[in-house]
Parts: sequence; structure tokens; C-alpha cells
Amino acid sequence: MGFGDAIRTVLKEKYATFSGRASRSEYWWFQLFYWLAFTAVAIVFGGLGAVLSGGDGNAASLYIAIGVPIGLLALATVVPLIALQVRRFHDRNLSGWWYLLLVVLGVIPYLGIVFSIAILVISILKGTDGPNKFGPDPLRPEATAEVFA
Repeated sequence: MGFGDAIRTVLKEKYATFSGRASRSEYWWFQLFYWLAFTAVAIVFGGLGAVLSGGDGNAASLYIAIGVPIGLLALATVVPLIALQVRRFHDRNLSGWWYLLLVVLGVIPYLGIVFSIAILVISILKGTDGPNKFGPDPLRPEATAEVFA
């Protein structure tokens, strides 16, 4: 799956789909898109806010100029990001409830880093080969789980 395919799949086809599986390429291409979009919005609206504030030291207008677009981007993408992460867990044959548990436990001071690393490692690891209990392999949907076929 390429860059454009990943964006189209996550934002159009599976916007709020928490079932099925997501390949590593779908996950990481969309993460790249999200962080590039986030950075571009911050730069564009930060520059626009700096120009509009006129350098008079009015930081509130600058914060509003940057914060509102970034907040809207975050609000528009929170559901697809969570759905994508759940589908990535499904690709590892883990329930999406494990993601919720790791996020909730992530608010514990100092231990949050460990749980964040656990989410990162699960996202990096290769998915299970062939179908699992969450659906067919996203890379090879025709593959079967039969060993001696």
C-alpha cells in the first residue's frame, strides 16, 4: 500500500472502522501524512498569525491563529487515528481493548513511557501471517491458515 492509498483508505473507506486489520504500510504512511499535515498547518497558520499580530506582542492572537486550526485537525482525525491503531493491534492478533488498556495505564506517571513504548513496539512488529480471528491478511487476502493444504 502506498502513500495515497493509505490516506484514502483511512480517511474515506475506513474512517471509523474498528474491525479488520491494518498493515504496517497503511499505518506508517498515514502516520507520515498526519504529522506532515500537522506540521504544515502549524507553520502556515503560525506565520499567518505572526503577520496578523503585526509584531505588537499580542501573543493571544498568535495562539488562537495556531491553536484553532491544529485543534480542528486533531478533532477531525482523532477517530480515524484510534480506529487505525485498533486495526493495527488486530493485525498482531490482539484485541483493540488492549490498546485502550495501554492508553489508560499510560497516564500513570513514569510508567506511561513504558506503555507508550509497548504501543510503539506493537505497531512496528509484523502482523500475523494468513488470516487470524480479526480477518484475512491485509497483504495477502487469498492466504489461508491451513498448514498442510
